Amino acid sequence: MKKVLVLNGINLNMFGKRDPKQYGTTTLDEIDTMLQKLGKELGVAVESFQTNCEGTMVERIHKAFHDKVDAVVINAGAWTHYSIGLRDALAILTVPIIEVHMSNVHARETFRHHSVFVDIAKGQICGFGAESYLLGLRAAVSAIPA
Repeated sequence: MKKVLVLNGINLNMFGKRDPKQYGTTTLDEIDTMLQKLGKELGVAVESFQTNCEGTMVERIHKAFHDKVDAVVINAGAWTHYSIGLRDALAILTVPIIEVHMSNVHARETFRHHSVFVDIAKGQICGFGAESYLLGLRAAVSAIPA
């Protein structure tokens, strides 16, 4: 069975509590439940991981390389805009990487318009709330080589 790793970065454990105007009221646990259900429908195993520690995220990405995951969906939160360390770790992977964001980062503050992952990601999905994750999983699965 193909494996998709969903990575969640800094502050995303606060979905449902943090700025509902931007992020809605859906919690990360609820998103994970939706991803598990969709993963079963699509015939892939989905593993979700969240951390507020950048080094821990880098270590999980290294583990993904050794585990031979088939695709990665990542919402790195604020790290998206400046973490060269995460970008370099993701660049080690040879699988499709789909970047997702709950809010439309391009309609927000200027600093949020830039992603350090843009040149290594297969694509970016943003602005659809929790649905961004489901669209990201669908995109990741469709991008996995046969």
